Amino acid sequence: MPQTDLPDHVSVLREVREVRRAGLVRLRELELPSLTSAASAVEPSAGPEYRAASVERLLRLALAGIDSGTLRSAAEYSLGLAQGTRDWPPADRRKRAAGVYGVSVERFRKHHEVMVLGELAEQVVRLSAQAAVESAPVTDQPSAVPLTGGHRELRVRVGGRTVAVTLHVHPVDLLRDVDVVVSPTNTYLALPEPYKSSVSASLRRAGALRGPTGELVEDLVHDELRRWTARYGAPGRAVLPGAVAAVGSGALAEQGIRRIYHAAVAVPRPGTNDYDVLPADVTRAVARVFTLLAEERARFDPPLRSVCLPLLGSGRGGLRHEASIAALWAAVDAELARGADWEVHLVVRRTAVADLVERLLTGADPAAPAASAASVGPVGRMR
Repeated sequence: MPQTDLPDHVSVLREVREVRRAGLVRLRELELPSLTSAASAVEPSAGPEYRAASVERLLRLALAGIDSGTLRSAAEYSLGLAQGTRDWPPADRRKRAAGVYGVSVERFRKHHEVMVLGELAEQVVRLSAQAAVESAPVTDQPSAVPLTGGHRELRVRVGGRTVAVTLHVHPVDLLRDVDVVVSPTNTYLALPEPYKSSVSASLRRAGALRGPTGELVEDLVHDELRRWTARYGAPGRAVLPGAVAAVGSGALAEQGIRRIYHAAVAVPRPGTNDYDVLPADVTRAVARVFTLLAEERARFDPPLRSVCLPLLGSGRGGLRHEASIAALWAAVDAELARGADWEVHLVVRRTAVADLVERLLTGADPAAPAASAASVGPVGRMR
């Protein structure tokens, strides 16, 4: 199956939820394009007449990829994959799954079920991606898929001088030897589940302490943030937009990451799963980051010196990349223009976004043949 046809987590999760509601006995009646596509990738020999059976086998294979324990048991009951539950009504299956965690049905529906079905969807996406790689023809021709990764050294004009900014083009959890990483979060300082793909979820996942087989031992980043909220009397209530919680980095300390600064820039929209992010709050949060850096600097040996910023608010917050860059750079520019000697890093996952950042900060076009990642462009300050 071509790379572009791979199902994404959102669409797979949506269809897994449909299966949970309908049950396996009605699988043939459902329209499940993403699950069908994934099943075809994993089991290409199965004909269309066996679509329902191949989707069920895919779900069972994904279930087998989840570590045994409460999560797998709850997934089995939720979808009717446990022995004898195939024809159970959805309410009975949910009740039994809630019993696995020892919580009420309503608590399970709002919290645990999201995690359980999300993990199953993640396994489906992994299986289809693995199948696509294994089935790809071997060729000596260069791949048409652009490679990502690495970093760029940008030279940016700030306050009449040229400063170096390191632009990382890879997932945030691959960072090494940066003292402080800034993690965007909501004003309730509630971290997303670790299986999600956001910056804060990735840092939570990478900062966890795990056993030899990968099992979770301690959710260190989550626990550090909970201690911060308890210390400042904020558990369960919102902080002001632009507030920053400075905490330890958990297992990321092994990668040279010494602190995580959780920047509260996303304001939950009541009654929805959406957020509002104002550029002014992003600027305020980044300015607070530098204030905390100055306060904490001398407490560490060697002193804190480097900080890495993602494009705050450009994910679930909905800010356009240009707006996020302008908002965060306004604070960076002000800090560096007064002569501060911080090492500033930026991190993005996609090459196209990295090209945009480089173009806005340096005025250079990375796609132009004569362009250089180290060249000094005419645009130093964001306007």
